[in-house]
Amino acid sequence: MAEPDYSRGAACIDGQFMPVGEARIPITDWGYRRSDVTYDVVGVWGGAFFRLDDHIRRFRASMQSLRMEPAESDDDIRAILTRCVQLSGLREAYVAMDCLRGRPLPGKPYHPVFARNYIAAYAIPWVWVASPEMQQRGAHLVVAKTPRIATESVDPTVKNFHWGDLTRGLFEAYDQGADFAVLPDADGNLTEGPGFNVFIVRDGAVATPDRGALEGVTRASVLELCAELGLPCAVRPVSMDEVREADEIFLTTTAGGIMPASRIDGRIMNNDRPGPVSARLRECFWQKRAEGWHATPIDYAAL
Repeated sequence: MAEPDYSRGAACIDGQFMPVGEARIPITDWGYRRSDVTYDVVGVWGGAFFRLDDHIRRFRASMQSLRMEPAESDDDIRAILTRCVQLSGLREAYVAMDCLRGRPLPGKPYHPVFARNYIAAYAIPWVWVASPEMQQRGAHLVVAKTPRIATESVDPTVKNFHWGDLTRGLFEAYDQGADFAVLPDADGNLTEGPGFNVFIVRDGAVATPDRGALEGVTRASVLELCAELGLPCAVRPVSMDEVREADEIFLTTTAGGIMPASRIDGRIMNNDRPGPVSARLRECFWQKRAEGWHATPIDYAAL
């Protein structure tokens, strides 16, 4: 038999490894039928995971919040992710971990408490949420008319597949010729965007929402960088008026790092380029990454 082709990435479904193109989940599982899934994504750059333990810790907290108890320990998950990267051979990779709810076991009531939970993971070539070219010119944003799903209904600190509002925001941005949308909550305060946290800069001070958004790992990195660089930074309510009037805006995510914006609702900021604070943080972020900041190197020879 031919050797498996892992050139496009590697996956692990319920304990079995395979090329990513062969990965399948049962169509009848509630992970698919009901979006009953939690997930996390960790980046690999230069052959090393970035903040791997932080991502696994958040993944475990999300599973516990959704009352998911897979058989795998944190060490098992770490080993699965590492194996996926090793099999793929990728030095820059987007590495996802999912916990899916299956279906109740035979003879059990039709209720999620009786459903088996299992882990799926994969490593594929690095994915940019905002391309390097977009980051150089600055992302063009709009404030969406679609509000974020209420936190009382879906906890945004638990990564989930409930993307109906975020997807509507993406279409709003597309229809207006912009790149991304940022979503308000019902009270008119900033939450987040499709797959990223949002920061504003006003009079040299940095701020990001304290509610209605994922507690992003890259977001936490920005808070650390601001403290290190002596930049004032607050985690607090941020009104949409502040967003529209900000001196600078930047976005943060695993699949892109720190991504500056240059327009909001058509208003041009910083001569249509990334602002100085955003650019400084972005440069510092990638410089520290290159120096091994929060890195977990991968032994590609240990196959």
